[in-house]
Amino acid sequence: MPPPDEIEDSAAPLIEHLAELRSRLIKSLLAFIVGMVISFTVWNPIFNFLTDPLCGALAARGQSCDLILIKLQEGFFVAVRISFLGGFVLAFPVIATQLWRFVAPGLYRSERGAFLPFLIASPVMFFLGAAFAFYVVTPLAFDFFLLFQQPGLLMDDATGEASALAQVGVTFQGSVNEYLSLTTRFIVAFGLCFQLPVLLTLMGKAGLVSARGLADVRKYAVVAILALAAVVTPPDVITQIILFTAVYGLYEVSIFLVRRVEKKRNAALRAEGLLDEDEADA
Repeated sequence: MPPPDEIEDSAAPLIEHLAELRSRLIKSLLAFIVGMVISFTVWNPIFNFLTDPLCGALAARGQSCDLILIKLQEGFFVAVRISFLGGFVLAFPVIATQLWRFVAPGLYRSERGAFLPFLIASPVMFFLGAAFAFYVVTPLAFDFFLLFQQPGLLMDDATGEASALAQVGVTFQGSVNEYLSLTTRFIVAFGLCFQLPVLLTLMGKAGLVSARGLADVRKYAVVAILALAAVVTPPDVITQIILFTAVYGLYEVSIFLVRRVEKKRNAALRAEGLLDEDEADA
């Protein structure tokens, strides 16, 4: 029986590796095209779903949920953009599987066991961040943006002329393309922010960061997260506080996970006699 860390005997020539890579890429591309076609056929219900936060904010103000097309071709390109996004989401399991099957034979068995959980956790955390952005952040953000509307001219009932209190009306008439861009930016930004525990834990497993090091730079992390919240979210204090709380909480979770990784690694090294108690506590 081969040693547990022995690399699989699949040292194929370079041409065979390139041929396998080509096969994996073709399968991934076909899955993406199929997902994109499926998404294109239902792009309108998907877009209606994405407009729920805006429609809720407008309904609370007694306004109808209407968006406009600025350019003639804008509606088509919105459908294409939704199709690309939906195609990637639907094809992601296939893409991840093909990536894993291409990379796994070149890894030690212990490396495969360590890498696979992170491959699974990454999309899960992304979808959690996207859901948090869609159901929590965007309703607050759109409610804030709509505060800058104001009613139009005040007319004198007696004379029919504008009164002294007359003011210009400011009413939201959003572009379909601009709304989709703003919403997807929120979703992608929060999805990427929620990758923080996965990234830091993987770096901790590789020995690139330590729990003590992450704790020591906690004050700098607070400043960085505050700057991120100011850039990603609108100038709305409530939304910024929500983003800061979520990302800083993930940072603390990352420190806990890295500490667990270090304890397991130290325990394994002690069991092999490669580490004494003094070194483990250092």
